[in-house]
Amino acid sequence: MSEAQDQANPLHIVSIATLFPDATRPNFGIFVERSLAALARQPGIALTVIVPLGIPPWPLSLHRRYAALRRLPHRENWHGLEVVRPRFTLLPKVGSRLNATAIARALLPVVRRMQQEGRVDVLDAQFFHPDGPATHQLASALGVPFSIKARGADISLWTQRPDTGPAILAAAQAATGLLAVGEALKKDMVTAGMQAEKIRVHYTGVDATRFHLKDRATARREWNVPESAKLLLTVGALIPRKGQWLVLEAMRDLPYDVQYFMAGAGEDSARLKAMASTLGLSERVRQLGPVPNDQLPSLYAAADLMVLPSASEGLANAWVEAQACGVPLVLSDISPAHEMIDSPDAGSIAAADPFALAKAIIEVLSRPIDRQALSTRTHGRFNWDRNGSELADHLRRLNRARA
Repeated sequence: MSEAQDQANPLHIVSIATLFPDATRPNFGIFVERSLAALARQPGIALTVIVPLGIPPWPLSLHRRYAALRRLPHRENWHGLEVVRPRFTLLPKVGSRLNATAIARALLPVVRRMQQEGRVDVLDAQFFHPDGPATHQLASALGVPFSIKARGADISLWTQRPDTGPAILAAAQAATGLLAVGEALKKDMVTAGMQAEKIRVHYTGVDATRFHLKDRATARREWNVPESAKLLLTVGALIPRKGQWLVLEAMRDLPYDVQYFMAGAGEDSARLKAMASTLGLSERVRQLGPVPNDQLPSLYAAADLMVLPSASEGLANAWVEAQACGVPLVLSDISPAHEMIDSPDAGSIAAADPFALAKAIIEVLSRPIDRQALSTRTHGRFNWDRNGSELADHLRRLNRARA
């Protein structure tokens, strides 16, 4: 089919994503926005993004966090993407088992109306929980094919829980196709009981025009880092699973000129701050809070090493961004880490204990790292245009399978 025919008869895709940026949270799931923007650029694709917004019952709905979400438009053009934001009733902390059905009920009238207008060929769930089971319910009601993407914690955590695991596995069984962010995650999905023949590996991308080698001295001045210091960096939510507490423990065995910056926010923030104080590290450790995406390249440029000893990951976007900026990684010994640490320049893998982590950090800091080679190789492996093209091909294949 020619490009002109593609545009005249596009594939109508509805992508469902519970993580997606908005005016109140510009970094929230920004990697999903990048991927879907790349998908929308493909010829013959007509994309609508549906972002369910969970609002709890009164009086919790009056909390400033939810009040800000309530004020968001129900429909908008977000950086060139058509985005619809239906509301569903969220029960914080206790509603995990119910959220997928609540989302499906809120979305069904919207998507059914789109189907009546000829604007629904295939559904695309961007996460396994709760997006996957919700999309399963929608696809069953509408009789359309659907895909679900696995990203990490949705498999390692949510499939293990009795309140969410059965619905996730049922959605995987019913799905027309599945995606995994890496080979290791695909293996984990098969171990969980999902069909290997359904699963395609779909790597993330990186914007090479932004995440590339930059002048280190300039970046260090921007972030107030002494030129003589060795800077460790973690980019990610401040939650126990990400392992920032392990880095703090390891800092006790590192030279005094080693500093540690944490970019991100989360439930562990106060505990990590208190821990740094107790360990006598307050002058060497800094919590930066959420860092806008457009400031991350200079932050990576200021760093000597990215350290992220997570208990579980899929294939973290922060890993890819760091290496695209020429920054090596020290990661915990989880399967996806081996997809990233493929050369001495790429970094090292350590057991998840403070002593092993400190030893790996010292060893990588002492290596000569060819940062330009690392950056160039990463740009060759991870590309948003390729990501968008592969996603379009995957969804076209699912639509053809229905015919």
